[in-house]
Amino acid sequence: MRLSRFFIDAPLSLGAHDLPEAQAHYIGRVLRMAVGDAVQLFDGSGQEFRGHLLEVGKKSVRVQLDEAFAGQADSSLQVHLGQGLSRGERMDWAIQKATELGVSAITPIVSERCEVRLKDERADKRLAHWRQVAISACEQCGRSSVPIIHTPQLLADWLKACDQDLKLVLHPVAEPMVSHQQPATLAFLIGPEGGLSEAEVEQAKAAGFHAARLGPRVLRTETAPVVALAVAQQLWGDF
Repeated sequence: MRLSRFFIDAPLSLGAHDLPEAQAHYIGRVLRMAVGDAVQLFDGSGQEFRGHLLEVGKKSVRVQLDEAFAGQADSSLQVHLGQGLSRGERMDWAIQKATELGVSAITPIVSERCEVRLKDERADKRLAHWRQVAISACEQCGRSSVPIIHTPQLLADWLKACDQDLKLVLHPVAEPMVSHQQPATLAFLIGPEGGLSEAEVEQAKAAGFHAARLGPRVLRTETAPVVALAVAQQLWGDF
């Protein structure tokens, strides 16, 4: 039987630990786990810990960690996804699936055709929400590291900062992705719901990006990263 597995945003070690309030509430009040139940925790360091619940109260949970072991290894292919900022569930879906597919970092990109604009407090809330989406995906898929979710950036700023071995901008009229040699690091640029403008595609090319297509059909913004990452992991990663 698979153990209940939880991310703890603090360094873990063998011994007894009081869990943060959010995890304590979920374990005690939502899952209704009991003293003695087995758990598996990870802290993003690459280590995993097995143990059992010592105390389960209304607002607090204490766990005893008895075993430490190496977690799931990350893909040898490090991928930074520049994902066009999109509305609600589409952005959540893209982050969730990209995490499951082994992405190393995700930057929401503000481009010409973005329909979403985030400022100040709202941007902070969305960033916290996206990080929790990635954490939940890690808990589900067995991943031991959590991808970095960067604050939204203007397209021009992100392009300047990219220094990966291979940089690809997805475009329906371009050479197939399979035509490229194996990189150690990879950057993907994917447009928002309205796509990237031709001027933005040219801007990406000027920054060293190659236009690449995934097939004969135009994919939605939330579908494109799933397909692109799956193909990249099959060609150059751990699939």
